[in-house]
Amino acid sequence: MRMYDIITRKKGGGSLTEEEIRFFVTGFTSGEIPDYQASALLMAVCLRGMDEEETAILTDAMLRSGDVADLSSIPGVKVDKHSTGGVGDKTSMIIGPIVASCGVPVAKMSGRGLGHTGGTIDKLESVPGLQTSIDPERFREIVRSTGIAIIGQSGDIAPADKKLYALRDVTATIDSIPLIASSIMSKKLAAGSDAILLDVKTGSGAFMKSIDDSIALARAMVSIGARSGRRVMALITDMDTPLGSAIGNALEVQEATDTLRGKGPDDLTAVCTELASYMLLLANAGSDIASCRNLVEDAIRTGKAFDKLSAMCEAQGGEASVLKNGFEPARVISPFHAKTGGYITRMDAEACGIASLALGAGRARKEDVIDYSAGILLQRKTGDPVAAGDVLATLHTSDESKLREAEAILTAAIIIEDAPPVPVKTIHAIVTEDEVIMQ
Repeated sequence: MRMYDIITRKKGGGSLTEEEIRFFVTGFTSGEIPDYQASALLMAVCLRGMDEEETAILTDAMLRSGDVADLSSIPGVKVDKHSTGGVGDKTSMIIGPIVASCGVPVAKMSGRGLGHTGGTIDKLESVPGLQTSIDPERFREIVRSTGIAIIGQSGDIAPADKKLYALRDVTATIDSIPLIASSIMSKKLAAGSDAILLDVKTGSGAFMKSIDDSIALARAMVSIGARSGRRVMALITDMDTPLGSAIGNALEVQEATDTLRGKGPDDLTAVCTELASYMLLLANAGSDIASCRNLVEDAIRTGKAFDKLSAMCEAQGGEASVLKNGFEPARVISPFHAKTGGYITRMDAEACGIASLALGAGRARKEDVIDYSAGILLQRKTGDPVAAGDVLATLHTSDESKLREAEAILTAAIIIEDAPPVPVKTIHAIVTEDEVIMQ
């Protein structure tokens, strides 16, 4: 079998066989297939696409290129959740404890942030002492004893994806739904859970800017999950505006704890309620979505969900007292004022994330050091009326010299006009194996 022939077939719009796809993934991962041939095939896929069967085979080949987590020693239906990334997206720290407090085990591997989107692992590591690099047996032990653990990706999970993603990043082949879907699902399936809920973001702060593209990606991932024998659903959620009010690591952990105590922002609470409810539904914890919502609301009202987050933090070595008492504030906290009056008609989520990055809250490069106290706390959101001079946000940083750049980015990101905008839904659609339900 020759890579030349495989490239030629896909370049002409043909479908690749299982043998051809596995030959490519195995050969590229081992180094036998050179980058230039892999790049040519990736570009052919980007231009010609892949059908459902090809995408499912590619996913399976990638997940089997490395370790596959064994969660069989953890009793019950294990449910995972994946978000395609967004600004202010701290949902894992909220819905994980909610679901676990309802008796459904959550054994979750999460990622770090890079660029304008934050990573759950970076956020959790703002809790003093909390460990996210935990060996597999200790990970399973924590889940068995507390019901939940969230750690960084451990072992050699989907090494083929790491190599392919690095190549896609420099060859303009990122924006292909089959390649995105197989990348995400190879890691999720290798993580070992029985069911997976996908939170597919759409809007300015998301990778998929349009609802149609977000639905197409969701359908591709749900199909892969079904072909792999897992229960998978997806929610299409809005990311035109940052989720919640906090952007930045410690600020987002604090907002997550507030939400678990029933004091979170309305948009964040609404999205987390739905995500947690559908996770419970996938685990058969309730007879229908209404009964699952009741379980979620009860977990928050009684404090069970907050207690579960505290228990997880303690089990992973963190000082859970900061969840109750608050974090050490940033050295510099500066108000950002509205220059004109009217209504906020747009708050570009991606630009807000970049402004937070400029304050020190994230990484532009993998080797950058994060300022856990840095970030933005939004006082107003899209649709709110404002007067000239009103405080729109407070900027948090350890370095006062970083304020000017962040302020300039926010000035361009927040649009104030005379008339109020049309309200935007927080949840646009629900995608199952059989249908797309628009909300």
